[in-house]
Amino acid sequence: MKVLSVVGNRPQFIKSAPMSVALRGRGIDEVVVHTGQHYDPELSQVFFDELGLAEPAYRLGIGDLPRDKMLARMEPAITAVIERERPAWVLVYGDTNSTLAGARASAATRTPVAHVEAGLRSGDLSMPEEHNRLETDRIADLLLCPDERSQATLNAEQAPGRAEVVGDVMADASFRLAPLARERSAILERLSLEPARYVLATVHREANVVPPRLTNIANALERMPERVVFPAHPRTRASLAANAVHLNEHVQLIEPLGYLDFAALASQARVIATDSGGLQKEAYWYGVPCVTLRPSTEWVDTVELGANVLVDADPERIAAAVAAARMPPKRPPLYGDGRASERIADLLVTLSG
Repeated sequence: MKVLSVVGNRPQFIKSAPMSVALRGRGIDEVVVHTGQHYDPELSQVFFDELGLAEPAYRLGIGDLPRDKMLARMEPAITAVIERERPAWVLVYGDTNSTLAGARASAATRTPVAHVEAGLRSGDLSMPEEHNRLETDRIADLLLCPDERSQATLNAEQAPGRAEVVGDVMADASFRLAPLARERSAILERLSLEPARYVLATVHREANVVPPRLTNIANALERMPERVVFPAHPRTRASLAANAVHLNEHVQLIEPLGYLDFAALASQARVIATDSGGLQKEAYWYGVPCVTLRPSTEWVDTVELGANVLVDADPERIAAAVAAARMPPKRPPLYGDGRASERIADLLVTLSG
């Protein structure tokens, strides 16, 4: 049995690591397609190196393009790979352009497609990711939900695919690799940081890397009295320079990090300020409070529990939320038990029979 996995950005590389292990454990032949949506070596190749992933069989080299152009290039390229490999399943992850292109290509070739992280909704249609989620879930034959809430969403939408609650594959990676990261990484020593004495900030979403939102977020980071470590996505760094946005010395702009260094940094921060969806979950699993630089989130459980605060891009709200951020006294398990990948592999085998 053969499964074709479509990946293209940092969170997808992380999610695919435990998934690859589980597929091999069931004797499944995995063919990996790297779309090249994240083309910077620090945002792609480093994850294959650090997480021990098999080298992609196909590298499409699409690069960072506007959404419509990216999809227009990805879909026929993935279609050609599916026609050549003829997999039993195509596996897509999350909510990126790579996700949607993989789903569309599967539909075009009448190949069953399974969507990891199905059923998530932010309710914000200004986000390209929300459109990607909605369309992918209308296409997918197998909808792999991280929790009952997302399954209920799909049932309410009358999604045609089979919806199964399996947990979150990113939890699988986080539970296994975060302790290893803290043990092996020397990132805190290299940056002269003390645990729980700094803020970690990440900004990469398209809406946040242009003025005035980027300027407002930078203004908020400058107001913080603590050290702020800011690993900058290439697009973010380019926009900071192009718009002459300068940061005070206590805001330390650094290059993107490999997974182990980043996990060590995130898991030992006092608070994380981010516009990433995946990092909101990771923060919860690490026990680190999160401030989300967006008006909405698909991970609403973290907000309802008080572990995550939505502040959009208002400088005063961001600074105040970071200063006040604390984890709630009770932190019930969210999004699975670390065995989602095994459940998915079992389903793919069972449903192929």
